[in-house]
Amino acid sequence: MTGGAACPRAGAPAPLPRPIAIPGALRARIYAHARAAFPEECCGYLTGPADAAGRADAAVACRHAQAGGGHPIAPRRGPDAGFVIDGAELLAFARSFGGPRPARVVYHSHPNGRAYFSAVDQELARGPAYPVQHLVVGVTARGATEAALFGWSDAAGAYIELARWPAEAPGERWP
Repeated sequence: MTGGAACPRAGAPAPLPRPIAIPGALRARIYAHARAAFPEECCGYLTGPADAAGRADAAVACRHAQAGGGHPIAPRRGPDAGFVIDGAELLAFARSFGGPRPARVVYHSHPNGRAYFSAVDQELARGPAYPVQHLVVGVTARGATEAALFGWSDAAGAYIELARWPAEAPGERWP
């Protein structure tokens, strides 16, 4: 082996994924999107420069198409219990991987106020199908409550929590 790269030991646990850096101002935009969509889930994705794989610096809010029954594994779930990114926006998301600003993180909200990666989230993101992490924002009628970032772990064979942030203080509103 050359170039100073370390070779993993046989039987050593796979390294954990590094969380994508999401600046506070960008999280604030996502919290605002989650509040505006409440009581439905919101959805979108974050992009970043192709030459900076570890960070996101822009948000793309997407149309939530679940109301039309478009959820691939749970079509009877309402827009408050599942999300589907609209077809044209999903195509733009997929095409971003070959461009100068690829998607880094898919985000959605849970209108029950809790940020967790549900069994349905795990099933839909299984694999992973795209090289992204997932940000989930808990939101209530009062505002965003928390956010958590999840990434694929080969060792766990599932998405695991990589980072967690408190969101807005009660009654506080982000610009």
